[in-house]
Amino acid sequence: MPNSIGRRVFLRESANLLGLTGLGLVSCRAASNRSSISIQPQTKPVGKMMKLESTAFTANEMIPFLYTCDGQDISPELRWDAPPTGTQSLALIVDDPDAPSGIFVHWVLYDLPPETRQLPQAVAATPTLLNGGTQGKNDFGKLGYGGPCPPSGVHRYFFKLYALDRELGLKSGATKAQLEAAIDGHILAAAELIGRYARS
Repeated sequence: MPNSIGRRVFLRESANLLGLTGLGLVSCRAASNRSSISIQPQTKPVGKMMKLESTAFTANEMIPFLYTCDGQDISPELRWDAPPTGTQSLALIVDDPDAPSGIFVHWVLYDLPPETRQLPQAVAATPTLLNGGTQGKNDFGKLGYGGPCPPSGVHRYFFKLYALDRELGLKSGATKAQLEAAIDGHILAAAELIGRYARS
C-alpha cells in the first residue's frame, strides 16, 4: 500500500512539474512573439503613454495651410504633459508614411530638456534651440521642420514624442535612422498626434 501511494504522489508531482514547464515554454514563446512585433525600435516596453496636442489642429484633422509648403512652411505649436520620473531628455520625430517612395521624414529633434512642455510655433531651423535641443536633418535635406507637401491625395503626418532615460549627445544633423538607433531601449514614455493634409 505505501508503495502504491508513493507512486501516485510521484506521478501527481511529475504532472504538476510538467504543467509548469509547459506554461514556462508558452510564456517564453509569447514573449518572443511580442518582442518581434515592436512598432518602435526599442528593447524595453513603453511604460506610459503621454498626451501630445497642438493649438493648430486636433487629432486626425487637417493641418492648416500655414504649416505646409503651400503656406509659410513653419512648424505648428506643440504641447504635452509631464514625462515620467527619470526622464533625461525628449525627442520628436515627424514623418509621413503615405509618401509614394516610402516614409518621408519632416522633422527630427532631440535632447530637449526634460522640463520642456511645449514647442512654440515657427521653431527656427537652427542646429540648436535657445532653450536646449538639437535639430536633425529631414528628408528635404535641411535642418529643422519641413511642412507637409504631398504630391497627391490626403497624407497622414505623425508627430511622435519620446521621453528618454538618457541624453543622446548626437551632433546636429542626425537622421531619423540615427535617432531611432540612439533611443533604442531608452524610451520611458511616448505620445503621438496625427494630422492630415492634401494639396488642392
